[in-house]
Amino acid sequence: MPSLLTRRSSLLLAAALLAIPAAAQQRPNQLPPPGPPQAQPQRPGGPQAPAAQVQAQIKPYKTVAVAMPKPSTDASYEAFRKQLADVAKRKDRAALAKLVVSQGFFWESESGDKADKKKSAMANLEQAIGGLSGPNAQGWDILAQAADDATIEALPDHAGVMCGPAGPEIDGKAFEALVKETGTEPGDWAFPIAPDLEVRGAGQAKAPVTEKLGMHLIRVLADPPPVNAPQTPPAFIRIVTPSGETGFVAIEGISPIGFDQLCYVKDASGWKIAGFASAE
Repeated sequence: MPSLLTRRSSLLLAAALLAIPAAAQQRPNQLPPPGPPQAQPQRPGGPQAPAAQVQAQIKPYKTVAVAMPKPSTDASYEAFRKQLADVAKRKDRAALAKLVVSQGFFWESESGDKADKKKSAMANLEQAIGGLSGPNAQGWDILAQAADDATIEALPDHAGVMCGPAGPEIDGKAFEALVKETGTEPGDWAFPIAPDLEVRGAGQAKAPVTEKLGMHLIRVLADPPPVNAPQTPPAFIRIVTPSGETGFVAIEGISPIGFDQLCYVKDASGWKIAGFASAE
């Protein structure tokens, strides 16, 4: 994949997608970020300008193709995924420990390796994926989702390490040009998880379909949430089509470009969980 897209940079998670609740940002089987979404801090000086006033001009844009990653054909990885799925289903901590490297676990982030080298690999993994015990623990669900996705890709600067889910294939230079021409940020863009994404005239399931979008990057608009809106994840989000028209698509039908990944290595004994690559 192009260098612009191989790093899980926080620049790829700008306000447009950060405004979506974490659970709604996922493509199928994508690892959700641990912990609840954090409230966005307010700058001093009183109420802020509406998001529409600070966004780039809404106008037509060139389409940049997106190709979804293909599943791994490694039979040993398929067997490992089945093991991991079974362990996650049974919430078997002892069995999970056998699927984790004994040394060298990493937790890659924009600020560097967050893994505590004084702690065991299991302890670092548990912290990275949101815990394995307690009422708010998300770890077992994350492991189950990871096991359910057959796509993996190499992690830059980590020889022999593969991470999943794999990201989409996008022409990095074309993406950079798109961002520059539209005056947007990389994180203002998402992609459909399947062809023929329906665009509706309003953010409602029964609203008329105005057009269908193919497999290409889509600009997402960070509209401010309604005042006193109920604390439930929205089902639709406003986007700009390549023709420059605005509309609404189902949040579950798109994915942000940057997301968390679980990472693995393969040795003589098989596959092991080797680390966690965070999008933040």
